[in-house]
Amino acid sequence: MEDDMTAELIDLALREDIGDGDITSLYFIPEGQQSSAYIHAKADGVLAGMDVAVEVFRRVDAEIELKVLKNDGEPVSYGDKVLEIDGASRSILTAERTALNFLQRLSGIATNTARYVALVEGTKAKVLDTRKTTPGWRALEKAAVLAGGGTNHRMGLYDRAMVKDNHLAAQDGLDELQLAIHQLKHDRPGVEVELETETLDQVGEFLTMDGVDYLLLDNMDNKTMAEAVRMRGEAGPALEASGGVNIDTIADIAKTGVDFISVGALTHSAVALDLSLEFVDK
Repeated sequence: MEDDMTAELIDLALREDIGDGDITSLYFIPEGQQSSAYIHAKADGVLAGMDVAVEVFRRVDAEIELKVLKNDGEPVSYGDKVLEIDGASRSILTAERTALNFLQRLSGIATNTARYVALVEGTKAKVLDTRKTTPGWRALEKAAVLAGGGTNHRMGLYDRAMVKDNHLAAQDGLDELQLAIHQLKHDRPGVEVELETETLDQVGEFLTMDGVDYLLLDNMDNKTMAEAVRMRGEAGPALEASGGVNIDTIADIAKTGVDFISVGALTHSAVALDLSLEFVDK
């Protein structure tokens, strides 16, 4: 389920919430009391983060019994139960908020992503996330994008070279840029290269270069992007649209023929999906 960073994040979240003890449960819930509970959806959406939520309960109490009813990527409707929980009442209550925080946030991202993906249906465009993620949550949030039907862009600064306007400004012309691309490809085989473009002149120049895997079409209008697609033709670097993308504009951007559309809002503007934990009367 988890990598080392996710494990550390879960531990941090529990320490942050519990501190030196859940005093409400310790003083107001009898020791040894057992309960059944469930988490259910209070809004329609797409689920993500179930593995993390389950791990939170297990970290609090390894004896809690959990039954997953909905998995990541599955749609949920109002009233759907997604997780059944049986065990010590104190433990369930202590884990509740942290588990819900992960599940609600990540399900919100999956739900938001699914809305964007639906709007490009019927085109070749794939919806990409960005690095505009919550610090420490990147792997989880990008997994939530996948659960919503989106596609992951690079994970960080280390797994794809993105040469943007400021990098280009520091370069001394196309020859130096080409040498740098060749050196990267030699030193790190398999690492892809993406160049940012702001004009069709740049698109034309970069299409003549070797080793370029993607061109980023930055803040271009739809007519200009469609022309860039025509210039690229059937072969050449993949084209990624970026800038000015929102729920109202993405459908028309997709119709230009670009291969990818990056949307920072998938993660930085997602609203948590409403989920709640309820105890069951025995």
